Order: sequence, then C-alpha cells, then structure tokens
Amino acid sequence: MTFRVLISDSLSKEAIDILEKEKEFKVDVNTKFTPEELKKAIKDYDALVVRSGTKVTKDVLSFADKLKIIGRAGVGLDNVDVDAASKKGIIVVNTPGGNTISTAEHTFSMILALSRNIPQADFSTKKGEWERKKFMGVELYGKTLGIIGLGRIGTEVAKRALSFEMKVLAYDPYLSAEKTKELGIEPVGLKTLLKESDYITVHTPLTDDTKHIISEKEFAIMKKAVRVINCARGGIIDEEALVKAIEAGHVAGAALDVYENEPPKNPRLLKLDKIVLTPHLGASTEEAQVNVAIDIANTVRDYLLGRGVRNAVNVPCVEPEIYKVIEPYLKLAENIGAMQAQLVDSHLNKVRIRYVGDILKYDLAPFTVSIMKGMLTPILQETVNYVNSLVIAKERGISIIESKTAEIQDFASLIAVEVQTDKQKSSICGTLFTKVDPRIVKINEFYVDCVPEGNMLVVFNKDVPGIIGQIGTIFGKNNINVASVSFGREEKGGRAVSVWNVDSDVSKKVLDEIRSAKNVQEVKLVKL
Repeated sequence: MTFRVLISDSLSKEAIDILEKEKEFKVDVNTKFTPEELKKAIKDYDALVVRSGTKVTKDVLSFADKLKIIGRAGVGLDNVDVDAASKKGIIVVNTPGGNTISTAEHTFSMILALSRNIPQADFSTKKGEWERKKFMGVELYGKTLGIIGLGRIGTEVAKRALSFEMKVLAYDPYLSAEKTKELGIEPVGLKTLLKESDYITVHTPLTDDTKHIISEKEFAIMKKAVRVINCARGGIIDEEALVKAIEAGHVAGAALDVYENEPPKNPRLLKLDKIVLTPHLGASTEEAQVNVAIDIANTVRDYLLGRGVRNAVNVPCVEPEIYKVIEPYLKLAENIGAMQAQLVDSHLNKVRIRYVGDILKYDLAPFTVSIMKGMLTPILQETVNYVNSLVIAKERGISIIESKTAEIQDFASLIAVEVQTDKQKSSICGTLFTKVDPRIVKINEFYVDCVPEGNMLVVFNKDVPGIIGQIGTIFGKNNINVASVSFGREEKGGRAVSVWNVDSDVSKKVLDEIRSAKNVQEVKLVKL
C-alpha cells in the first residue's frame, strides 16, 4: 500500500529524508499552496506535515477525505482546527519538547543581555562612542531569580541559574512542593516571589488565569530595580503596566521575546532603552528546527506504518473500532479532569480515580490518560497530550491511585475523580445518560445533573431563598443567556451548589459581582 504525504511548510532535509526513504511513501513538498489550492490537493493525501505557515482550517479539512494524520512541527496548534480534525477522525500530533533547550537558552541569554546592557552597548560602540560608565551592569551571582511556571522550560532555566549560583524561587500552583525542592528550588507563593526576586521570568501558557498575571498591582509589590523577562507567551505580562513601571524607575529593565501583538506596535515599548526586544526567537535555533522536524517525521512515519502514535493531541492510543465505542466515556473523563483543574487553586498532590459498574468491561487505561490530559491541559495547554499526560503528572509529583468496583450503587456506570491539594480536596462524579450523553452527577457532597460543556459557572452558597434569582438577575443585566442550571444541597438551610451553563463568556466584572452577592461563598468559572 502506498501512502501519500504532503509537506506544505519548510522542513529540514533530514526530516524529508526520513519519509522519502520509506518505499511505501510518496512524498510531495509544496510550500506555496494558496488556501484554495490546498483544498483541491488535500483530498489525495494520507498525511499532512506543517509548521505554522499552513492554515489547516475546517474548510480545508472538509475536502480531506483520505487524510489520516496531521503533523505539526512545533508546539502551538493555532493554525490547525483540532476539533474539525477530530470530527473527521484525523489524528493531530505535535512536538511538545522540541524547543525546550532553545527557549531556555534564549531566556538566559536575555537575562545576561539585560544585566550587562549588551544590546545598548553594542549599538553605542558601533556608532563610534566609548561610554563605559553609561553601561555599568550587575552580576547574577548571589541574586534571586523568580520563575513563574516550572514546567520543562522553567526547569531548564532554573538549572542554568543555579550554575550561576543564583537563588531560585518558583511559583507553580500545580507542582508539588516536594518535587520543587528536589530540583534545588524553593517553592513559594506568587506574592513572596514578587517581593523577593531580583529577576522574574515567566514560563506558563497564556490562559485566562495567566493573562496579565503581572500587571500594575504585581509591579507595585516587586523589589525596586527588579528585572523582568518573558520568552513564553505575549499577554502574560501587561505591557502597558510594564512601560509605566520602567518609566517610574521602579523596574530596572525588561527583556521580551513575545508580545501582546506581534509584531509589537506600542511606541512607548519600542522606544525604551531599558527594554531588550527580540522577534519571537525562543525556538529559532538550527538545532530546535531540525529536532522538531525530525520528531514529526518519525511520528508520522510510525503511525502510517502501524507502529503506534506519539504526541497525539486529540485521540488516545486505542484501536479505531474501540475508540468509536468508548468515545463518550473518554469525553466524560477528560471533562471531569478539566473541571477539577479549574475548581482547585493550589498544588496538585494526589488524584484518586474510582471506576464503577459497566465501564469495567473496557480497558481503563485510556480513561485515566484522558482524565490526566484534561486535568493538565488548562495548566500546560498544548504541551500536554494523550501520550505524555501520565509522564508529565509523574514529573510534577502528582500521584495517581486507581480503584474499581463492579458493585452498582446509584448509577450503572460511574467515573469518580477526587483531587487532593496541599489545601483542599475536591471530588467530581460523572456518568453517561442513554450511554452517549456525558453528565456530571456529583460535585463534592452535592448531587447535581449538569452537562460538562462550554462555559460553566459553579457557585457554592448558603441555601437561602432568592439566591438563584440574584445570580440570574446579574446574568440578565449583563446580557448573558443561561442554557441550563442545576442545584444541589446538603440539607435545608445548609451549604448548596448551583451549576450554570451559559452561552457566552463571563467577564471578571460579572464574576466579581456574583461573588459579592449576599450568601455566595465561592464562585468558579469552568471552560470546557
């Protein structure tokens, strides 16, 4: 059997050679397809390999009748419609670890350039000037580096900082304190990190929780003369607040590789001498580009030749026939995991998973993988997938305990997930209605009946008359339509919960308004 492979973005020769040497493959390279030309061509291919240039849209995929796999040579998947691919049964794979070293090294290069004023001194010297006093720098030795987000890249940055004999603090609410200490790093809260660090670097995905995680309030509590670095995602640092803090003399300088808008257009940001700017070069090394290309070529080759799949972002590794049967359970499992991640606030230590009833007739491993993929995705975004979720959980010191019972109690089949952090426990139970429709049936001690999808607001409150009306009125006033609502309570007049499925996003302003409503105790926004 011959498999046709289309490479539509530039790929290294080494990667192309891996595919072309297989006698079963016919490989075409065309990096100049227009969207219309790609739509016409894609119907003839079994595999598509891209970088960030090709836009694999729903429209393009509607013509992909033979396509089995899309390989993205890189981490981000903004240019691939993963949902549309999933609906057509097309596997999407990426290379989450290919640029770890290059980005860590770039981050440390930025720290050094910022400390010794290297770009400014270079520019001045090339103009014929000789201003040694103007470019007086600072040493890293003995200074404190604060790292926000201790994933793979953050860990590599920490290793380099320790070799410079810096003290390293880290804030990562989803990494166990024990695991952090094993690395020689001191785990701290965000406020402590901001107060005590001489340098602060961010290494988190951009999510609702991390957007502008450093803004005016955070700059105000930092040390005077702190230096700030962002080689992760634009928008984690509030650029306008950063400019103000530098102009006020509170922040000594910043180094940015990523921006809220790319290329950056803020004239104040571009003109400040105390900011070192590079054009999104974190993964731009020859080695990183070759590594991700080779990784994706190997992954696509192995899948087409029936050797299994690595780094699949949209399907667990099970046989297609079995996948069709268990897909509703997999969706339920992943959504339970994602809900748990968004309902707890601190370090994940332990995950207890209990399977009950009819689900026991299937291999349980894919469900556990799906739960952990769902749980880690809100935290790590595209770096986690169905293949590496258990490995990442282990790396972050999260223990996973499974149990099962055939004894049917309230439901014919049940997935129960309890999460333990260093501050709290949270449990969620889910089942299938009519064997295909996922439902959440219990949150902590409260029985509910809600559909795990879209925007969900989970409100814990005192069980008193009028509270549902208060929340509904707030939604109505802000033009937010309620699709459904489910209630549960311990006892009359005791603690209660309500779960609201709404048709649009809920702004921070609306969340704060609900939090301040009388008898409301806690509010959590969940996005699935």
